[in-house]
Amino acid sequence: MTEIELDEQFDNLRLELRRGVVVLAVLSQMDTARYGYNLIQRLAGQGLDIEEGTLYPLLRRLEKQGLLESEWEIGESRPRKYYRISPLGRKVLAALMTEWNNTIEVMHLILYGEKHV
Repeated sequence: MTEIELDEQFDNLRLELRRGVVVLAVLSQMDTARYGYNLIQRLAGQGLDIEEGTLYPLLRRLEKQGLLESEWEIGESRPRKYYRISPLGRKVLAALMTEWNNTIEVMHLILYGEKHV
């Protein structure tokens, strides 16, 4: 396997690993109503880069699933769709956070042979 092929394989595996994390990250930031670009900037500022082509379909999917609510803000120079977590989304976020923390403990045990404290 060439170095280029190895880099491509690593990038694909990294994307797979991040896919579920992005849902958790987005839901965790939606207590305050946000529009897409604002959310991209906020997450990037915390170290998680998400492309527009990934975020906007995700926001629409989470809204369709009832985890986010949205409304259009027309008062500014151009209309923006603002998203906020729904009551169902809060319940799902809490469950995902518990699952995330359990997964961290299990993976820490698997990778390092000890519990994460």
